[in-house]
Amino acid sequence: MIDSEIQQVEKYYNLIMEYLVTYSMQILGAILILFIGLWIAQKVSNMVAGLMQRHNIDITLTNFVSNVIKVLLIIMFLVIALGKIGISVTPFVAAIGAASLGAGLAMQGMLSNYGAGLAIIATRPFVVGDTIEVKGVSGQVKTIELGHTILINEEKVEITIPNKHIVGEIIHNSFSYSLVKGEIDIAYDANADLAIELIEKVLNDHELVSDSPHAQVGIERFAESGVTLSYRFWVPTTKIIETKLAVNRNVFKVIQGADIEIPFPQRIVTLNQTNDKGA
Repeated sequence: MIDSEIQQVEKYYNLIMEYLVTYSMQILGAILILFIGLWIAQKVSNMVAGLMQRHNIDITLTNFVSNVIKVLLIIMFLVIALGKIGISVTPFVAAIGAASLGAGLAMQGMLSNYGAGLAIIATRPFVVGDTIEVKGVSGQVKTIELGHTILINEEKVEITIPNKHIVGEIIHNSFSYSLVKGEIDIAYDANADLAIELIEKVLNDHELVSDSPHAQVGIERFAESGVTLSYRFWVPTTKIIETKLAVNRNVFKVIQGADIEIPFPQRIVTLNQTNDKGA
């Protein structure tokens, strides 16, 4: 029994040594080809990424294209290296195809997200830094991955959306800014033009309020207790809350400082007194 096992070991050892002696140069050549291929793939990938960045192409698309080129080049040189040592790649290709089919059936949801991610990267309905609203969720685009997109809202909360829920939906894109609305009432006998000028000055003086689109101030409606002035302005999406609170505070201060009356809700009730003739 032991002699038989020793013979088997010797047999495999002789086969390996014979293979190494016969194909030693091919093996060295294959290893050299593989190392050269890795170096070329890295260089070409970096070159493509640098070229796309110089042309201000979206960073997500840049990373995707450069990585795809790198993987394709590595696979090409790996096939060449395997052929150098006499290994046919046809069975491997068939096995990879069968495995890909099985994996595709098992991961349809994930693959649909990847497909949607490719569509987003190719069509670029939005880019990193834009503010979007889709399916009732809004925020500034932080990253765009193949499988999902991450938004960050004004509360600094990260929102992860699978890409399949973005493609095919109605997308509102306000780029890097979001619209903020505010209102304040003044008395009917107050100077509305002066109040509008003061509010415009507050908005123009605030550093986070965008100049383009320009802020808008005017009369929104005529309420029961006074005239409602409305102001609309654009601010960076991640600065909505702090900017809105600061602007509202400054608007209230300048209106009060100008002795413009801010009415409170009131209602006039008239009581009709009737004489009881039967008393």
